[in-house]
Amino acid sequence: MSPSTPRTAPLSPPYPPEIQTQFDRIMRGAPPLMLFRVMAGHGRAWDKFRAGGLLDPGPLSLRQREIVIDRTCALNRCEYEWGVHVAIFAGPAKLTEEEVRATVQGDAASACWSAAEQVLMAAVDALHHRATLSDEEFTALSAHYDEAQILEIMLLCGFYRTVSYMANGLRLPLEENAARFPV
Repeated sequence: MSPSTPRTAPLSPPYPPEIQTQFDRIMRGAPPLMLFRVMAGHGRAWDKFRAGGLLDPGPLSLRQREIVIDRTCALNRCEYEWGVHVAIFAGPAKLTEEEVRATVQGDAASACWSAAEQVLMAAVDALHHRATLSDEEFTALSAHYDEAQILEIMLLCGFYRTVSYMANGLRLPLEENAARFPV
């Protein structure tokens, strides 16, 4: 099996009508991602994945959301999902090249981040490395984010860690138009 072949075969078009409708809703008319095509071939896993997907906007701004997702994927060395998100959302989220690079090569102290974004990056790092937030980290988050936003941060970190496990474990080939980790 080559590194460009996923370990689980993806669905091929034409897709069953219900799956096509789901792809259309998620992808807004673009071709479905390899991750979705693999997951959709397994009904229970696909249903669970979509149910926990956090694909709606939620209480965070697009910029905050993408910082959380990009950092989580970078910490998990998931170039597949990081690259998809950077390609699709970095522009609309107004993330600069320096900020995108900092999600992979930087940390919470990187000068490109605002004070609130530094706290956000520190929270993602803490959740990744320790699966918890210290009282000080929670207090710092609370100074910039409300309870609903803090819950969303934790949910996004957990969900995109799972997505990273899926993409890395299934050895999904990188999407053609996705960004690549900075060298």
